[in-house]
Amino acid sequence: MQKIDVCLSPDLIHLYDLAGKAVVVVDIFRATSCMVTAFAHGAVEIIPVEDVDVCASHREQGYLISAERNGVTPAGFDFDNSPFSYQVDRVKGAKICVTTTNGTVALRRSVQAAQVYVGAFLNISSVVRALKAWSGDAIVVCAGWKGKPNLEDTLFAGAVIDELVGQYTVADDAALMAWKQYNLASSDLITAVKHSSHVNRLLGLGIEKDITFCLERDRYDVLPHLQGDKLVL
Repeated sequence: MQKIDVCLSPDLIHLYDLAGKAVVVVDIFRATSCMVTAFAHGAVEIIPVEDVDVCASHREQGYLISAERNGVTPAGFDFDNSPFSYQVDRVKGAKICVTTTNGTVALRRSVQAAQVYVGAFLNISSVVRALKAWSGDAIVVCAGWKGKPNLEDTLFAGAVIDELVGQYTVADDAALMAWKQYNLASSDLITAVKHSSHVNRLLGLGIEKDITFCLERDRYDVLPHLQGDKLVL
């Protein structure tokens, strides 16, 4: 039987062998939710980078640019890190370069995998279908927050595992914990994350609507994946 594991933070990824595996990178609040939303609204390519200056330099190559640090967007960028920013006409047909505090770090550190998908609750069924079609093992890489695990990404990992029972078995305790936590929280995710650190951070920035939106299940039927250094459909 295939195995699925969960890496709770990009800082732990060196403990995992990515070779030959499918990786699903998730940053529910909010990077991968934004990426999924952008592709659903017509973006053709997204380049994830770790450095703000590198991201800004892509404007000269015809890219729209998006940045976030500590939940805030530096001046001079086209998009912030809200999925609502990508629900506009200029996204259609656009090439976008993105850097965020956690999500793009997780993506860049996952490039050794055989396949890298972008996951969110917004496209979870698309993720599950891809993993059901995959012939090897899989890992969900949670972006967390500055090297620490977070609740919402862990819950997404558990939700994916819950859909794959029967084809995959949990590889280790991190996957088991994610799955058990999701089973406890699945009936009301908003309440489950209510007191989490990232939710409190977003509430402090006055963006409560992003929380509700990013926990919606299957709003979009898209599955971005990494091709070289670019995310495409």
